[in-house]
Amino acid sequence: MERFLDLAGRRQSDRAFDSTRAIEPEKIARILEAAQLAPSACNAQPYKIIVVDDPVLKNKVADTTSSKVLGMNHFTKQAPVHMIIVEENPNFTSGIGAVVKDKHFPYIDIGIVAAHITLAAADEGVGSCILGWFDEKKLRTLLGIPARKRILLDIVLGYSTQPLREKKRKHIDKVVGYNKY
Repeated sequence: MERFLDLAGRRQSDRAFDSTRAIEPEKIARILEAAQLAPSACNAQPYKIIVVDDPVLKNKVADTTSSKVLGMNHFTKQAPVHMIIVEENPNFTSGIGAVVKDKHFPYIDIGIVAAHITLAAADEGVGSCILGWFDEKKLRTLLGIPARKRILLDIVLGYSTQPLREKKRKHIDKVVGYNKY
């Protein structure tokens, strides 16, 4: 059985995919099942995940993520699947807790579900990249998302053509403190 640290070490932000290879529906189903199991404040699950796998529509979605001026995210058309994460209202107890503690729990919960999606994808041998850069208005129109809803993330999925890269992270002492800051 694989250790979690091995899985976490294999997961990377992939920016090149085999555009000729579809992701098997059973793998998508398991990735979504892992997302459904993600914890959230007061079990609010304040999100909706829109799976975009129609080739024509996913190319239009990919167009909302790229910028010619900044030269970014042009790889997204290669990915056969986009998972769009839309913020939903939290349940009553999570909403009250957010007010009392001055924390927007849906953002935290969406971060957790995104981690579950990307780690489950890695476990299935599928690459991923989390995107926050997209034209929200165009994306909302393409997918019929109500105007009052926020689209927070687009997670692209596909079979990576990139080699596994060495992770470059801050030294553990820079991000962890024991019993004090």
